[in-house]
Order: sequence, then structure tokens, then C-alpha cells
Amino acid sequence: MITLKVNGKEQTLDVAPDTPLLWVIRETLALTGTKFGCGIAQCGACTVHLNGHPIRSCVTPVATADGADITTIEGLGSEDALHPVQEAWIAEQVPQCGYCQSGQIMSAVALLNNSPNPTDGEIDAAMSGNVCRCGMYGRIKSAIKTVANGPVQMFDPTATQEVQHG
Repeated sequence: MITLKVNGKEQTLDVAPDTPLLWVIRETLALTGTKFGCGIAQCGACTVHLNGHPIRSCVTPVATADGADITTIEGLGSEDALHPVQEAWIAEQVPQCGYCQSGQIMSAVALLNNSPNPTDGEIDAAMSGNVCRCGMYGRIKSAIKTVANGPVQMFDPTATQEVQHG
């Protein structure tokens, strides 16, 4: 038996100790926000927090996490109260296809928890293990800086803008 505390809820699971944590999260616990990307810890789509530190869950045996505190993308915020990084992702219009976003957000949250006002170099280093096939790296960096600089101004798609014609 493996005991995990996932998003604040203790779970006792009867799973093989060598099962990747990703599959326990997705298949056993039905938390599908964490994605499978490469399976070799190179893309970052499977990033979750283990005792507050970002890890690649696709290569982490669940036995490694026995007794640990796990946070997935579902544990960051809610529809009523998004995490500031999630708000910044919306404000900066980061998502394109969206597949990598949960891993990107989890890495960004870990960075900001450790360095509330990161330098460009710190952002680049912390996010270097997360691949975005859509190439939204500039927007990702902007979203991280938005959180570091204070309250997030949410994007309002219904706001009208005056268009000038020449």
C-alpha cells in the first residue's frame, strides 16, 4: 500500500511500487490535468510538485512519493479562485494548443515560490525543461513577470477597442 497526500487529500492506494506516479495520478486518481508527453522526463508536460518541488511524474516511481505531499494542476486553484499564475496565463494569452500548459504552470509556480521576483536567467533556467511545441516562450516569460510585478490584470475578451482607420 502506498499513501499519498494529493491536493490536500490523503489517498491510500494499492498499486505496484514501480508504477510511474503519472499513471497513478491520471488512471487511479482520475486527475487528468497532468499530461503524458515523452515518458523520459524531457518535455515537462507531466510536471507536478512533490513536497513543493517540481518533478517529472512520468519517471518517478510511486514508491518514491510514498508519504509525500503531491500537488497537481487541479490543486492550484479553482474556477472561483484561480492561482495568480493561472490568471497571468489567461491575461497574457499564453495557451495555444494547451497540451504543455499544466506542466508549464507547475514549473512557473515552483519558480515563483522560490524566487518571487526572478531574473530572466532564473526564468530561463527554471522553465528550460518544459517544451512548448507552439513556441509560446515569450508569453510564458511575460506571464511569470506579470505575477512577479503584482496583481494580474485579467484579459477581457468582451472589451471593445476603438479601431482607427487611416
